Amino acid sequence: MTVTESELESKLATVEDPLNDDDVVSLGLVNDVQIEEGTAEVSLAFNAPYAPAEMEIGNEIRDVVEEAGLEPDLRARAGEQQGFDEEILPGVKNVVAVASGKGGVGKTTVAANLAAGLQDRGARVGILDADVHGPNVPRLLPTENAPGVTPEGDIVPPASDGVRVMSTDHMMPEDDDQPAVLRGPMVNNVMMKFVNEVEWGRLDYLVVDLPPGTGDASLNLLQSLPVAGVVIVTTPQEMAVADARKGLRLFEDHDAPVFGVVENMSTFHCPDCEETHSVFGEGGGDEIRADYDVPVLSKLPVHPDFDSAGGEGPTVRDEDSPVREDLLEMVDSVADRVGEVNRWKVAEHLGAPAVDPDDGVPSAAEGD
Repeated sequence: MTVTESELESKLATVEDPLNDDDVVSLGLVNDVQIEEGTAEVSLAFNAPYAPAEMEIGNEIRDVVEEAGLEPDLRARAGEQQGFDEEILPGVKNVVAVASGKGGVGKTTVAANLAAGLQDRGARVGILDADVHGPNVPRLLPTENAPGVTPEGDIVPPASDGVRVMSTDHMMPEDDDQPAVLRGPMVNNVMMKFVNEVEWGRLDYLVVDLPPGTGDASLNLLQSLPVAGVVIVTTPQEMAVADARKGLRLFEDHDAPVFGVVENMSTFHCPDCEETHSVFGEGGGDEIRADYDVPVLSKLPVHPDFDSAGGEGPTVRDEDSPVREDLLEMVDSVADRVGEVNRWKVAEHLGAPAVDPDDGVPSAAEGD
């Protein structure tokens, strides 16, 4: 007996979204179902390529379609409600900001490894180094070429092993000690140039490495870009956590979803005594999770592999590094949160009773 499109859609209602507490049909994640010559084309409101949770949901949908005696053909199509804007940064699906309340907590390390890790998973990725006073992304993601220029005069970012990189470092003299002396209006001009005059092409993720604190660059980004969400980086130290809270409040006050917290320098594993020590204290990320209902995406250890002085690229690409698995878990956690928030926006737009991702999602948080 031939399965109809409405019958297949009813069968798809058995597939649960593990992070949004309902089935994919009720959440409005099934845009359309078409059956032709034994093939079921299913359009899904997915917008986080290579996020483990979305891949898992997709596999379950394929199983349902095959059990119905049809060949699955799944298509992902983002909607306006997910922040995908064809006018601002056309072709960029998700803008993921990485922020910190203070410097020295490893924000750029997290941003560069996140970008490289997503690219290694198969996504199309770019990274915008918006830390105009301390542009260090090219140290972790070195490029062989300088930025190019299109016939229209737009800047073409060079690539670092597949990740497109744009940084104020590309515009500075080759003298590494030369400071970037930029006042507020000049910072704004640089940010607008990055937003309006860079040809990123088609990207699944644009990772934006913000400067520390709550200054002009962060505000300009919020006012200019469709930010999918923000990753807050902190260390367990009391002052770092206090400043991270201020950064979190900035994004919260501007209605930018906070994906969660990465607690860097969380522990140190001593190679001599074989014991793990909390060198900088403990519980900082967990305190933020408890007070603001945002997940701890990852807890990264103190390790010399995170030092980029050698210019050998991001640690996530070093298969021999003992901290590579920690970084890959961080990459997957962030990608899952991007997908979770995007899918929740679809459900909210349709009035479906999904769990608000800002109310805390234990399954996305480490240690739950």
